[in-house]
Amino acid sequence: MVWRCAGLRWEGGAPGLRWEGGRVSRLGYGRPLGFRAVGSRRCPGARGNPCPLAATVPARATGGTCPECGRLDRLRSVAADTAVDDPRPYRVYLAWFGPGMVKVGITAEARGDARLLEQGAVAFCWLGRGPLMAARRTEELLRHALKVPDRIPYARKRAVRHELPPPPVRAREIEDLHCRAVGLAGWAETLEPSEIRVFDHGEAFRLDGLPPLSGTVVELADGGAVTGRLLAAAGPDLHLLDGEGRVLALDTRLMNGWGLVSAAPGEAVSVPVLGCAAQRQDGLF
Repeated sequence: MVWRCAGLRWEGGAPGLRWEGGRVSRLGYGRPLGFRAVGSRRCPGARGNPCPLAATVPARATGGTCPECGRLDRLRSVAADTAVDDPRPYRVYLAWFGPGMVKVGITAEARGDARLLEQGAVAFCWLGRGPLMAARRTEELLRHALKVPDRIPYARKRAVRHELPPPPVRAREIEDLHCRAVGLAGWAETLEPSEIRVFDHGEAFRLDGLPPLSGTVVELADGGAVTGRLLAAAGPDLHLLDGEGRVLALDTRLMNGWGLVSAAPGEAVSVPVLGCAAQRQDGLF
């Protein structure tokens, strides 16, 4: 039976694969995971609507949608600043991914820490809450004043997950930035600062004892298989131990729109994998 994938979903602090139609298959750490792609990769549509063109999507595209559906998705997007009239309260946060790797961002308060799980934030803290545009202005202030970005490439996040310092060390880095942030002048008046409290996702991601990466899956292909034992998950990434003893990262955004079937027991990985040495050479790490 063929199931068409709609990516990874974090629900109740645990990862699961989503399928067209809404079903979610919970993923278990330490358990085998194996599938084979069939047919072609199709655009899944946008905002609950199927793609009117049933367009094919390039295998290496992490966006996973065709240009038309991509534009539709951005029509009401906080990230693209096209939802400025959103009346919901928002939160500004600091997210930690590794030593010296911190970003600032905003998320709807109703989403809780879902956005942080989706990004693969190992630790985070809230900085303040208030209306959307106040949160956006404060985010910009903090980005420039603290010299922290609003985006960090996933390749950099993956590269350090096996050698992270313990929770108290990563908490101290966030606490230091929080203290500097709340002491800045120029915060939006309608944004209420939050007291310092650091949350840690290391256990939810199962990062303790994670071996270093051997390589990263760069695309799926018709008939190509991905198999292994699930060691960890962070953001959209799955870390798998394959039958050859390699630790591979699979960005589940590459799975969006593919029809998948179960792989045969013992089937080897047969999709393109880029080794870590090549990634460093290309400047991805």
